[in-house]
Amino acid sequence: MQRVVDFMQSFLDLGATVILPVVIFLLGVLFGQKIGKAFRSGIIIGVAFVGIFMVVDLLVNNLGPAAQGMVERLGVDLNVIDIGWPAASSISWASSIAAFIIPLGLVVNVIMLLTKTTRTMNVDIWNFWHYTFMGAMVYVISGSLIQGLIAAVLFQIVCLKVADWTAPLLEKYFDLPGVSVATGSTISYAPIGIPLVKLVQKIPVVKNWNADPDTIQKRFGFFGESMFIGLVLGVVIGLLAGYSTGEVIEIGMAMAAVMVLMPRMVKLLMEGLMPISESAREFLSKRFGNSKIYIGLDAAVAIGHPAVISTALILVPITVLLAVVLPGNSLLPFGDLATIPFVVAFIVGAARGNIVHSVIVGTVVIAMSLYMATDVADVHTQMAVAADFDMPEGAAKISSIDQGGNLVNYVIYKIFALFH
Repeated sequence: MQRVVDFMQSFLDLGATVILPVVIFLLGVLFGQKIGKAFRSGIIIGVAFVGIFMVVDLLVNNLGPAAQGMVERLGVDLNVIDIGWPAASSISWASSIAAFIIPLGLVVNVIMLLTKTTRTMNVDIWNFWHYTFMGAMVYVISGSLIQGLIAAVLFQIVCLKVADWTAPLLEKYFDLPGVSVATGSTISYAPIGIPLVKLVQKIPVVKNWNADPDTIQKRFGFFGESMFIGLVLGVVIGLLAGYSTGEVIEIGMAMAAVMVLMPRMVKLLMEGLMPISESAREFLSKRFGNSKIYIGLDAAVAIGHPAVISTALILVPITVLLAVVLPGNSLLPFGDLATIPFVVAFIVGAARGNIVHSVIVGTVVIAMSLYMATDVADVHTQMAVAADFDMPEGAAKISSIDQGGNLVNYVIYKIFALFH
């Protein structure tokens, strides 16, 4: 069994830039494409994800230290440390349940496609760690492998259904036709975030507060361009972090670069994806009558919109402030502050890019996330101990905004906890 787990881990360690081209090439051949055309699509998508993850790294590597600087300046003293999604994913893959998740997840997806209970063909395999985390949590409290696997499958089913539901939003607002997102950290906020957006947009006065990128650019010209907005927001975050003048300018330029480069990488991704998407639809339509099939990709494809990045940058200091003022919160936000773009992607899409409305709703869902992450800190810590995870120095407990504060994960966990 350990060999299987090690093989799975080695496979996942290759990362999206290796796994995706291989998967896309194989799918292209399966769906009747010529080998050369399928190979080209795979390479283009691989190159695009190299670019996307380079930009994400640029965001994370600048935003993470700035967020830490803000926390240190506030002198926050909370006893549950947010370890971030990379650590949470490594803990989940170290679970005894991990070896079963990828094959089980693929089988479940195929069955749902054949039974027309989903339209998403999810090739976002490395993000199956969210399913693994869900299963590992239930395994910890129940000691039952079967219950853990059932919980993981339930989480996957919710992800696929939300992916189907939000795919039209991705096409309409993010210009991503034929694409859906089933990433666990992003879909979790759609069931509560999208209705909240609709509610906010019915509140008198508030509904008229409009600050989407197009409106801002029309009103302020160059100073309203996404590049300049990224520069300004980066500078503000640098100042809040107590950076020197040079460091403030550096983070400002980094955020400006993120605003410019990410949409261009996503455009390249779509160039490689569209041929595969069309072939998949034709193949499945002829054989199974599925006329509309979505390719499930990493949520990184949706975070490049200027309104998503702007909303996330504004929410970073708000999240730190919430951690300080919310009664009952014990989570010190840190590791996942740079993943806030993934949290708010669907919220921003539902708000049609209105940054004001997105920040209002984002504040609500992040407050919820802090409380959920606090509540599951004990089991999160148990999982870490079982995985021989090196606890952060001085940390009594750990959790994460990404998965510990994940609404769907939390609800399923609570249902199983009722019986243990």
